[in-house]
Amino acid sequence: MFMSSSVVPVQSSELSSQETGNEVKQTLQESVSKQFDDTSGDLPEDATREDGTGMAGIVSRNTDEESRNSAEENREGNHGNESSDEVTETKNEQKRVDGDGKDGEMNSRERESNLETGQAENEAGEMNNNVQAESEESSGENRSESAEEKNEQNQDENSEQSSVENNAESEENNQTSNEVLPAAAQSEILTESTTQIGAWSTQAEESQNEKKSQQSSTSSETNGHQWKVCKSTAGPDYIPCLDNWQVIRKLPSTKHYEHRERHCPDEAPTCLVPLPEGYKRSIKWPKSRDKIWYYNVPHTKLAEVKGHQNWVKVTGEYLTFPGGGTQFKNGALHYIDFIQESVPEIAWGKRSRVILDVGCGVASFGGYLFERDVLAMSFAPKDEHEAQVQFALERGIPAISNVMGTKRLPFPSSVFDLVHCARCRVPWHVEGGKLLLELNRVLRPGGYFVWSATPVYQKLPEDVGIWQEMSRLTKSMCWDLVTVKKDRLNAVGAAIYRKPTSNECYDKRSKNVPPLCEESDDPNAAWNVPLQACMHRVTEDPTERGSLWPAQWPGRLEQPPYWLNSQIGVYGKAAQEDFTADYNHWKTVVSRSYLNGMGIDWSSVRNVMDMKAVYGGFAAALKDLKVWVMNVVPIDSPDTLPVIYERGLFGIHHDWCESFNTYPRTYDVLHADHLFSSIQKRCKLVTVIAEVDRILRPEGKLIVRDTAETISEVESMAKSLQWEIRMTYSKDGEGFLCVRKKFWRPTEEEPIKSAIV
Repeated sequence: MFMSSSVVPVQSSELSSQETGNEVKQTLQESVSKQFDDTSGDLPEDATREDGTGMAGIVSRNTDEESRNSAEENREGNHGNESSDEVTETKNEQKRVDGDGKDGEMNSRERESNLETGQAENEAGEMNNNVQAESEESSGENRSESAEEKNEQNQDENSEQSSVENNAESEENNQTSNEVLPAAAQSEILTESTTQIGAWSTQAEESQNEKKSQQSSTSSETNGHQWKVCKSTAGPDYIPCLDNWQVIRKLPSTKHYEHRERHCPDEAPTCLVPLPEGYKRSIKWPKSRDKIWYYNVPHTKLAEVKGHQNWVKVTGEYLTFPGGGTQFKNGALHYIDFIQESVPEIAWGKRSRVILDVGCGVASFGGYLFERDVLAMSFAPKDEHEAQVQFALERGIPAISNVMGTKRLPFPSSVFDLVHCARCRVPWHVEGGKLLLELNRVLRPGGYFVWSATPVYQKLPEDVGIWQEMSRLTKSMCWDLVTVKKDRLNAVGAAIYRKPTSNECYDKRSKNVPPLCEESDDPNAAWNVPLQACMHRVTEDPTERGSLWPAQWPGRLEQPPYWLNSQIGVYGKAAQEDFTADYNHWKTVVSRSYLNGMGIDWSSVRNVMDMKAVYGGFAAALKDLKVWVMNVVPIDSPDTLPVIYERGLFGIHHDWCESFNTYPRTYDVLHADHLFSSIQKRCKLVTVIAEVDRILRPEGKLIVRDTAETISEVESMAKSLQWEIRMTYSKDGEGFLCVRKKFWRPTEEEPIKSAIV
């Protein structure tokens, strides 16, 4: 999302003996304890229980059993290529980090006697870790580059996968967890129990009320879950709410793309989606923008039908992306510059920061907009254009599977600075312009609609007829046709419209067509709400959202929205104060903890999701990294998604009792702040964890902050999934967990009747 060049070095530790490992673990426990509290001292006894009790200790790494499993996985993944010396070294490294359990325990007197020296030892350890991390990251990068070059020359897929996986496994196992948790004074808004809905409505309430105007049970389960592999027609590409053929086959009509919309099964799956044969660790950004591993998304149909338009090509064991599209065969950057030259006021990366790309294909338009500091929410349906959104996400470009059908898009009103459609195959002009009116709902007053399609520049009878219909429709919607320009290099054209900033034109229309929506119609209600062919009035009150354009990027990121003045925030303070406190909190947590304390190599992270965002503070705190963050506001949480868009970030509404509209294996890091404890009130935790496993890439990380009880449940499930427990912490009923997904899949299958054609 942000194109800064800063890269945080990986934490690493090279310890020379078993005793040294125990000493580091001991020191780390003391250091974390002191930094979590306002005053130095021991944690309560119940917060230091060892891993075997079912609740995490202060900071717990792999158990001996997990270490043995990890070594066994290494041997299996190497296909006999790893020497016995290397396996032994891996085991020893893990033991040096973990200790043997007995030596790692300290009574309170020993802890007290070491409190003073613990801080100094920890600081010295951090310095050594940083130096070694830089060296190891450099050598690791060289190893990766060397392996990739050799692979390109020899087409040796197996040896490449072995090299990449083993390097990653070795590097991450050598990293010593050293999380610096925020002091109590800095984490006053950490606990979810302190939030209050107050004046904030939830998306569930908004949407339910809206649906009514137009026309969950608590479960518990054991954590010793026996996992199976999902057997479905979609196989490794299974999306439960988009592959429900049991419902799709019975639809009375598909005229409005009902078969591409969400149809979730009655019971969410609890099985695990299989990996494609030959799957390997994704290529890092920015190289991934131009090429991905073929076997990660083994689909060639799009290359066959769109290769001549430079969408995607098959090149050996890679799928390559020349950066073209139907309307920009000669590259996206030229096309992006053509749009701004046509209307300089668009001002990419300043005035226009968050845009919507409809019918995005493989999302090259959004991928290259990163170079202009623009964040694009790209979407396309899961249709005959095989795996187009999956290609985008594997490339490291934000995208979701969605369709302009019978329901509103899952976004608030008036949040996108610009909407783009390049031959997106949406019939904007039919049925009273219902679909174009939906774009009008999500477009900011004063925002632009860029329409690049054959009716703009071709003179075939069908194109001429569509252009005439669009001209009548947009004029009646009070959209101003700013310009029609021809891109001579690509031999295409674009019409650029602007949404009005006042209601003057609406009030002067001779006919109320399209009609204005009823005053009772909530424009922000967006979860499963049917479309209506009407327009909402523009807000003209200077104290309300939508009346003023946000500050230019990047200033808007840190400024509380002007329209929060009269509200009480989610955490009970005045809303603007709440916003600032939330941002400061996440800056502290991210800089002192997430970036430096968990052994995550953030240079290998690209796709991030905040599963329960509030104001977008977590995403904003990552602004200096080359990542983008999908901010998800659950439908039963305060509807703060407009705040997230106002600050130049993006997100979506979602119900975590259902599957998310993304392909499997599409996110590197998932962040869940008090999500799981709240979701258990409505659905089974095991179904949510199965969904987490589905969308998280192998070797991806899940970071959880929640109640100690919930942390214990999630940790138990993670172990049953053979995930690596990177770090776990608990104190005073609150807990923290960081786990890493592995390549493991169970052998037994579970047929999903609803997903089999």
